[in-house]
Amino acid sequence: QGTLTDAADSEAAQETVRELRDTFASDGTGALVGGVTATAIDTNDASIHDRNLIIPIVLAVILFILMLLLRSIFAPVLLILTTVLSFGTALGVSALVFNGIFQFPGADPAVPLYGFVFLVALGIDYNIFLATRVREESKLHGTREGIIRGLSVTGGVITSAGLVLAATFAALSVIPILFLLQIAFIVAFGVLLDTFLVRAFLVPALFFDIGPKVWWPSKLAKERDGGRKAHRLPPTVEDGR
Repeated sequence: QGTLTDAADSEAAQETVRELRDTFASDGTGALVGGVTATAIDTNDASIHDRNLIIPIVLAVILFILMLLLRSIFAPVLLILTTVLSFGTALGVSALVFNGIFQFPGADPAVPLYGFVFLVALGIDYNIFLATRVREESKLHGTREGIIRGLSVTGGVITSAGLVLAATFAALSVIPILFLLQIAFIVAFGVLLDTFLVRAFLVPALFFDIGPKVWWPSKLAKERDGGRKAHRLPPTVEDGR
């Protein structure tokens, strides 16, 4: 039994434990290194492994479902990227608030994974709700007009749902546990960001700027940006005569 001279939660102590494990593993003694520092290292390594495994799987499954639902490749990729952007921003602001402003020493290694699962799983609902309505409107009125119509119809519902969801997770902040407080902040802030900026401005702006090509490779991408109704108009009406 030995005692480290460095603080148990310091980087130096973790480096010492790693060196001890490497030494015992190389000479075949089979000795085990335990203690507070070793437990922290194992927990962090397990969290990193789970995060690197679960996040890509979740994104791949969501992307596949969106492709089937929207019959497109380009639009689902954009929706996934905006969702990841919301999560990354919320995680960064959380680190700034808790580590920079409140001077907390760090975060539980599982915080990013839990924050991602909650935020992406809940935020993707708004993606589906908005994108499916926009696609239906785009069939009749064209992509750009469909975006305006779809956003006007779903905007109030998405805003209300976002406020309720953010308030629900914000209620966790009254529990005096740092882990739950950080999760509550990440999800609540991320949902508000997703509701009022990403879904209200960024996604519609991207779709509007790209136009019908956002639905590639479906047939909708090849239609003129007037939708099916535009094709039913006589040539004299289309030409303004």
